[in-house]
Amino acid sequence: MASDPNEQRDFSAWRVNVTSRGRALLMLFLFSDVREEDAPTRIRIGSHKDIARLLAPAGEAGMAHLRPEHVGEDRPLALATGQAGTVYLCHPFLIHAAQKHRGKKPRFMAQPGLAPSEPLRLEREDGAYSPVEMAIRRALHSI
Repeated sequence: MASDPNEQRDFSAWRVNVTSRGRALLMLFLFSDVREEDAPTRIRIGSHKDIARLLAPAGEAGMAHLRPEHVGEDRPLALATGQAGTVYLCHPFLIHAAQKHRGKKPRFMAQPGLAPSEPLRLEREDGAYSPVEMAIRRALHSI
C-alpha cells in the first residue's frame, strides 16, 4: 500500500488555515455512475466563503479540530452525481459530507489530495492570483 510520507497519521495534529496550506483543490472522482440514491457527496454551495471567514482570524497558524456543523447550513445543497469519469474540482474550503447509500449498486469514488505548485498567497504584488486565492480574497473582503 502506497502512502504519503507527509501524511499526518494523528488526526489531532491536522490543521487548516486561511491559505489552505498543502491543498490546492478538493477533487471528487466518480469511478461509477452516481445517482441521488447512490450516496453522492453532499456539497454546500458557496460554503467556501463561510469557511474562509471562519479561518481568517487564526491566520497562518490555522485551526485544529474544525467542526463546522452549523457553518453554511443556510447554503443551498447540491449532490455530486454524474456518470463514471465525472470529476468535480472544488474550492478546498467547500463543506462536503457523505450520506447513506439507498441504491442497489455500490458507488466508487476517490478524493485524492492535490498539492499546490506553490503556497497560496492572499497578497501578491503582481496581482496574479490563482482562482482559489481570488475566491478567498473575495470572501474576506465582502464581510
